[in-house]
Amino acid sequence: MEENITEVVTMLVFQLAVIIFAVRVFGKLAVKVGIPSVLGELVAGIIIGPYALGAIPLPGFAHGLFPLYSSSLAVNPELYAISSIASIILLFASGIETDLSLFIKYSVSGGIIGFGGVAISFLFGDVCTMLMLHTSFMDVRCLFLGIMSTATSVGITARILSDRKKMDSPEGVTILAAAVFDDVLGIVLLAVIMGIVSAVNGGGSLSGSVIGMIALKAFSIWLIFTVLSIVFSKQIARFVKLFGGTFDFTIASLGVAFILAGIFEMQGLAMIIGAYTTGLALSGTDIAPVIQERIHGLYKFFVPVFFAVMGMSVNVMELTNRSVLIFGAVYTITCVLSKILGCGGPAMGLGFNFRGALRIGAGMVPRGEVALIIAGIGLTAGVINQQEFGIVILMTLITTLAAPPILSITLKMKGRGTRKEVKTSEAQQFVWDFHNPEISAIVLNFFIEDLRSEGFYVQMMNISEGLSQARKNDVSLSLRVEGSSLIVETSAEDMGFVKGEIYEITLRLNKSLESLKALKNTAQLQYGFASAQNRVEPMLFKYLKHSVVSCDLQSTTKDGVLKEMVSLLEKSGKVINAEEVFKAILDREKIMSTGLEKGIAIPHARTDAVSEICVAIGVKKGGLDFAALDKKPTELIIMIVSPKSTESPQMQVMSAITGTLTNLQAVKDMIAATEPEKLIEIFKAAYQKK
Repeated sequence: MEENITEVVTMLVFQLAVIIFAVRVFGKLAVKVGIPSVLGELVAGIIIGPYALGAIPLPGFAHGLFPLYSSSLAVNPELYAISSIASIILLFASGIETDLSLFIKYSVSGGIIGFGGVAISFLFGDVCTMLMLHTSFMDVRCLFLGIMSTATSVGITARILSDRKKMDSPEGVTILAAAVFDDVLGIVLLAVIMGIVSAVNGGGSLSGSVIGMIALKAFSIWLIFTVLSIVFSKQIARFVKLFGGTFDFTIASLGVAFILAGIFEMQGLAMIIGAYTTGLALSGTDIAPVIQERIHGLYKFFVPVFFAVMGMSVNVMELTNRSVLIFGAVYTITCVLSKILGCGGPAMGLGFNFRGALRIGAGMVPRGEVALIIAGIGLTAGVINQQEFGIVILMTLITTLAAPPILSITLKMKGRGTRKEVKTSEAQQFVWDFHNPEISAIVLNFFIEDLRSEGFYVQMMNISEGLSQARKNDVSLSLRVEGSSLIVETSAEDMGFVKGEIYEITLRLNKSLESLKALKNTAQLQYGFASAQNRVEPMLFKYLKHSVVSCDLQSTTKDGVLKEMVSLLEKSGKVINAEEVFKAILDREKIMSTGLEKGIAIPHARTDAVSEICVAIGVKKGGLDFAALDKKPTELIIMIVSPKSTESPQMQVMSAITGTLTNLQAVKDMIAATEPEKLIEIFKAAYQKK
């Protein structure tokens, strides 16, 4: 038995390893060609799955790395279990991302449009399947394909709206609001259908009254748990906080999602409904942004595995079947039209014109994650077969690919989408331009620190772009850095608090700068580099070896010498844009001269106008005025420039150089040198004597 368990685990480890690399390769390829990574992950699963390469015998794997397990379950139970956990994490994250305030604010327009989209999509999907399969409307296959046509994935839509700066447009806000209702109504409908499937699998008959009771039971279970979860959401949040820091309470909240998922499954409903309900309840609490950030690592690992397993369940041969292709084409067209009519039609009666209604309908077209999860549930439960599963995969692929161009075309149509002019968003945006990217970053860090001390939870949404979200109870802030500007978005009533806080930060920062200004001429700062412990000998010699040296600089002015030094740097082959490098050096000199004492200057800067750190050494015989600390002429100039956006040991190299230059005899010998090679030899010898 132990040997069998070891074999099973070993097999699972190899399978996960292949999946991890496959989904990332195909996901990145998908993004490069302009389509969502989820499609690449799905295709990866199809290619490495049991119906394709996965069944090819390999050394040590006689039946292939991904052998077909059974007709109803393509992969082994262990891998399927991991994909089920992934689906719980996915729906929990989707629930957390749901904006309850948006749900309430747009409960009328969003509810009507969302309900129209779900109702028409379900009706069209069910009827389409009924006609293609020549069966009844209440056939569980029709019900399942009906509900799979309702699941909208607005992630693609949101990206397009954001790129075109239409997120705050009436159409954009309405699409996002309708999507909330779409998700909730789809979950309710799934609960009802799963109740019916459970009854059918239990051998029960399906009369009208029985279906009504099943639907009432399923809806009641969902409603009771959802209402209780939302009502006690703050208590749930306080409970999970008892487990410790942000990582701990994030895992604890996921544990709550697992508990509710298990309860729903035991009641004959899908686990993902319980997971979504937990996320929805916590979405209105102050820990929601933190959970979104902390769960990101788990999401990035598990969810692509889920999509790969879904791809593995696709029988490639079935997709080439003529009847499947015809059914898939008809079903896909039906799914597209149902969203355009189901969402666009009600929008026409809610103040939108034809143009706006078409945009809303197009924005609700793409299907995605939830459709695949429901399809997987149906396939595993034996409700749908491989052909019908393949049809859903085709529909998901085509609608996801077709939605961006359709929506882009509608957005390019000139004119507003509403019958009347509408007011702009209630949120306010304020911009502080500090004329220096480093200062704006410092202010942002101060602001985040203050917010956390006041009990805000701060989510770093995109550190590289300086984008953060802070939230406490009903107060929500969006903060980002663009160039030298700090941009804050929040509601009008909270903007006064934000302005006051930024003012206080600037006062504190100004006081700190005054303290630094008083210290700038002290001995501690003048020789700060020299006193540092040097541990970079191999690194220093590497850069000295590739440095460019001139023992006879010709310019007679500081700017002229700096330009001449930049020209030396160009000879290293590491300079991308010499003008930008020169500008960066001058900007640094404006802050404070890099001329030290004893005839030495070390001009330096960070800029992406160089590909990697580069060094130039120049000697100006007789010296020139470099605005040095001791007011004496500067003769030895060492220029160091490194990239800004990538890691480079500029400060360590400067520390090693300045420490070496405390040897005044060596400095005199370097200034007197007439050959570059001799100068470098003197420098190395001086460093080794330290």
